[in-house]
Amino acid sequence: MSLQCEVCDKKPQFGNNVSHANNKTRRRWKPNIKKLRVIMKGSIKTMKICTRCIKSGKITKAIK
Repeated sequence: MSLQCEVCDKKPQFGNNVSHANNKTRRRWKPNIKKLRVIMKGSIKTMKICTRCIKSGKITKAIK
């Protein structure tokens, strides 16, 4: 499953875990992606959308 928002193209970000002894190991932060039924251009599609796009109203949810 692709961890990418289909609206804003948000993807996993990479950085470091830093321990108390200042050892650094790579890690990644995953976006909060939800599968949602959405109305796009008059038709209903299932899309993977981050919660930020859902909360900001960039999409309209389809009614079940």
